[in-house]
Amino acid sequence: MIKKEGLDADAEYNYSVNTFALICEWDERKNVRNKRKHGVSFEEARWCFLDENALLIEDPDHSRGDERFVLMGLSLKMRILVVCHAGRAGGRVIRIISARKATRREQAQYGGKGAS
Repeated sequence: MIKKEGLDADAEYNYSVNTFALICEWDERKNVRNKRKHGVSFEEARWCFLDENALLIEDPDHSRGDERFVLMGLSLKMRILVVCHAGRAGGRVIRIISARKATRREQAQYGGKGAS
């Protein structure tokens, strides 16, 4: 039994936390360049994949040899980011290619869940 101030001292509280293994990879030199250019690290960008409200868009124009996608999601720093990535190892690994802060228009799309 967990007892906390403000909670009913006689009640039992159960907590369930679901986690999964999120494997991301990237080129560290590109990460350094991305931080310098966009002010966003790939370490921060990886948190967007845990956003339940993230928008995922296929990117066939930039898919050469691998399927590329654009994900718009909320980072741990509470910033809406646009993350370009590709799936590797049968989709078990996410290869981050670039990440930047969403524009105002993109933020509106995220808030409206993709509605234009």
